[in-house]
Amino acid sequence: MQKHGFNIEDSSARWTALLDGLSVERLTALFLERVLQLNDYHDGALPASEIRRTATVSFGALIESLRPRDDSPRLVAERHDIALDVGVSRARAGVPVESLMTAIRLDFTILWSELMNLADAADAELLVRRAETVWEVVDSYASQAQAAYILERQRMAQEATSLRQGYVAALFGPVSAPPEMLARIARGLGVGDDAILMVAAAAADNTAALHLAVAAASRRGADLFTHPLPDGLVVFWVCDERSGSAVRDAAEQVRGIPCGLVERVHGLAGLRLAAQTARALAALAGPGDRGALTMRNAWARLARHRLAETGIPMVPDVDAALQGCGPVERERLQEAVSTYLATGSIARSAEQLFCHRNTLMNRLRRFTELTGIDVMVPEQAARLVVAWS
Repeated sequence: MQKHGFNIEDSSARWTALLDGLSVERLTALFLERVLQLNDYHDGALPASEIRRTATVSFGALIESLRPRDDSPRLVAERHDIALDVGVSRARAGVPVESLMTAIRLDFTILWSELMNLADAADAELLVRRAETVWEVVDSYASQAQAAYILERQRMAQEATSLRQGYVAALFGPVSAPPEMLARIARGLGVGDDAILMVAAAAADNTAALHLAVAAASRRGADLFTHPLPDGLVVFWVCDERSGSAVRDAAEQVRGIPCGLVERVHGLAGLRLAAQTARALAALAGPGDRGALTMRNAWARLARHRLAETGIPMVPDVDAALQGCGPVERERLQEAVSTYLATGSIARSAEQLFCHRNTLMNRLRRFTELTGIDVMVPEQAARLVVAWS
């Protein structure tokens, strides 16, 4: 059959002859020479023997696919298996997908160059007609390899996430992890033995804000570890005080969330207890709180809560004693005592209350006369700090 002077039967025979002239061994050698010049291939992450193996089978399958006949199910399955092999092995070796695609496109360049070398001037029209076929075959193979690569990377990410969450869950299990397990977990999470950690915990109402802080930090490459709870969320991370770092910014964001926060934990060994403290602080967060509760700013509230759970009253007689005052005097006494407890200084308290220091001293003495609590004695003042927290 002939069309516009081009004999299809003759051209098929000539095309087959050109394909028969291709040497898989030579194609592989040329490919190795070129691909090992790529940055992600010459560093030895993927052995040359592995590259040679997959190149050999790839070129063999590509040549068979270029022959003038319909694809048989065997050839289609073979190409798919080879693409799967290449995609998975490159993903596991950590070769970037861009480098993988560059390497596979070399197949077209090398194949076409060798066909050009084998052809003569009379083959010009044949090569023009077959160029698109060569590109389509190589491109189909590249697409299959890329799809296999992406699926394998997703599978690897899921495996890593599952393993990481398993490590984190072990830290908060029903029993404390022994030292050898802690060391294994530290290696798995990439946390140094002497790392300084921060731990935050949020009750159910505030977990969304904590999740947002984690997500924002993760998008910037920060590594924050999460442990979901039935009634909340625990998050911990390695401290990074460098100005502008994603971890430091995340810590500042967490400080603005009504949650429990323990700011300095020495290594994973102290994490379990710190998380319990953070959870206890988180449980105290109320509607009026606009930031994180720490042992520095909420210890008295935590102490009052724990004492209340035991049924032990802190200062049962204070309210009764102050009932004898008029409302104005009572307000001024409580204001004077609260300000002094917050500052620990007569001078600063008087300045904040816009009164003379002698006036403040008289109010503190009056409070002692009524209640029997001398706020200038630390042991007695502590009872009042906890009671009024």
